[in-house]
Amino acid sequence: LLDVTPLSLGIETLGGIMTKMIDRNTTIPTKKSQTYSTAEDNQQAVTIRVFQGEREMAQDNKMLGQFDLVGIPPAPRGVPQIEVTFDIDANGIVNVSAKDKGTGKEQQIRIQASGGLSDSDIDQMVQDAEKFADEDKKRRESAEARNQADSLVHATEKQLEEHGDKIDASLKSEVEEKVAALKTALEGDDADDINAKAQDLSQSAMKMGQSIYEQEQANAASDAPTDGAAAGSEGGSEEEVVDAEFSEVDEDAKN
Repeated sequence: LLDVTPLSLGIETLGGIMTKMIDRNTTIPTKKSQTYSTAEDNQQAVTIRVFQGEREMAQDNKMLGQFDLVGIPPAPRGVPQIEVTFDIDANGIVNVSAKDKGTGKEQQIRIQASGGLSDSDIDQMVQDAEKFADEDKKRRESAEARNQADSLVHATEKQLEEHGDKIDASLKSEVEEKVAALKTALEGDDADDINAKAQDLSQSAMKMGQSIYEQEQANAASDAPTDGAAAGSEGGSEEEVVDAEFSEVDEDAKN
């Protein structure tokens, strides 16, 4: 018979979510890596909290251990690349490591895959996950909605700070009002309200982005000495902006 992991193993991510790295009943030995990032600007340390269980929220699972990765260079949130690796050997010993790809700094912890649980403990945890599945799903969706809304606020405020002087005053005011409305919604626990306010802000933020882009295009055209040069300048500028934008979005999607 092949040995398998009795329960899923994972880490706590933003909003208290249990992000599974190794699924239950995975044959061992096994190894899995995933890249994460920081949740705050200039965050110089991350705490890796390792959990075991099938529930959607970390606090409802069994914590096996935790460790800190420090010395991350100050950078905007979402920029640092932290690679977390779960490596389980044939004896069920789990090595969990976190490495900052930018500096090469690494920290790790060794734990037992069983977590000291009996077979009856494991069965109970699986049953609890089934029993609370619907409730847990709602809590996870609520946490994910908050995370996405918070990211939208952060990105929009950054765009306002960098390009606010380039957009129409009424549009700027509209965006600022919707940022404030979403921030207020985030102070409460109404997921539907958060999603609705986030949708409102997203639409206004898209209008702002389009306005900024059109103005930059117009400026590029007016600054160019000839039509030919204008076309070349526009093409180069557009390609650079789109490439940078999409590479950031793709990295976020992977994380």
